[in-house]
Amino acid sequence: MKAKPILEEFELPCGVIIKNRIAKAAMTERLANKKQHATKAIADLYQHWSSNGAGLLISGNILVDKRYKEASANIVLEDESGIAALQEVTKVATQNNTHFWAQINHAGRQSSIFSTFKPIAPSAIQLKKLMLFAKPKAMSLDEIKDVENRFVTTAALAKKSGFTGVQIHAAHGYLLSQFLSPKTNKRQDDYGGDIENRARLLFNIVKRVRQTLGGDFPISVKLNSADFQRGGFNEEDAMFVIKKLEYLKIDLLEISGGTYENIVFLTERYERESTCKREAYFLDFAKKIKSETTLPIMVTGGFRSQKFCNDVLANKELKMIGFARPFITDLNFPKAFLEDENYRVSDAIFEFKIKKMKDFAEAGFYDYQIHQLAKGKSLKPNYNPYLAVLRLTKNEMVKGWF
Repeated sequence: MKAKPILEEFELPCGVIIKNRIAKAAMTERLANKKQHATKAIADLYQHWSSNGAGLLISGNILVDKRYKEASANIVLEDESGIAALQEVTKVATQNNTHFWAQINHAGRQSSIFSTFKPIAPSAIQLKKLMLFAKPKAMSLDEIKDVENRFVTTAALAKKSGFTGVQIHAAHGYLLSQFLSPKTNKRQDDYGGDIENRARLLFNIVKRVRQTLGGDFPISVKLNSADFQRGGFNEEDAMFVIKKLEYLKIDLLEISGGTYENIVFLTERYERESTCKREAYFLDFAKKIKSETTLPIMVTGGFRSQKFCNDVLANKELKMIGFARPFITDLNFPKAFLEDENYRVSDAIFEFKIKKMKDFAEAGFYDYQIHQLAKGKSLKPNYNPYLAVLRLTKNEMVKGWF
């Protein structure tokens, strides 16, 4: 009997082998302690996930600078003080021949007021969303170099902590994504203007991380196919960046899209009719990449049936299939999904009528499920989204300010 593509091993360009084609995409855990170090709750969470059959687990945001966090309880890895706690996580997350990669990030202007009232960004352009983000200061050249150094340092510390790879987050409107987009990058120096300049910081980081970690250590980049905003990062820009990333020898490119102002990566399944016809949000762009490069591609979002995953992999449209929500709404995922070709993943669906806060409610809902899972408690698919907003706001405030 012919093996199902989703069960096949995947050899990365660096020579490392992942046992199957299912990856847990990054989801913010918000479970770090006051020192921004990993906790037993995070270890328990990843022990559960590593026992359920995925080939690759990607961590939630691990920040390179504690001053500019994406969430109040993010892990921050600036120095060796956090290594011992992280080693407890990587020890259990890599059980069962599972790969565990650190997603490293800097929030830039998407650092909320619970993290800082003085964020930094390529240009002084404020993110106006629910009054949660202060106006950023345009970065100096010294600050840009400091960010570059921090990404390299955090990548090296991640390897020392026992992670088996790193993913550099250059999507979703965070700092590297802010540099890439002409909507948020109005600089007139070597880091602004055409896409080659706007991508300079990302390219420098990737180049130096490869030099630091070696040629046999997996390096991934998460990149928007587009910001889905007029005047923002578009597919032409993305293709330029992707061809350069191939030249720089990254091992896996994860395609996503959107920013905090247009959260396609979080709420897309409700907004686009096309997702009912084809399960994967960014698969069409992945096909364009395949026609122009040999870079291994992963797409996250919308895959709900094993048959569709197998079809996409058999057609060589993708090398890895990313999942996020199923890992926190289905205790049997992906084990049951891998064993039964008729098994289908269902989304949790809830009503929330305040359109401007819909994404915040959804983030709060899934954050609650993650915390339940980390405590070994049962999931609550009917958890009230209004309570989710209040809970998330309270937690961010308490953990960020007190």
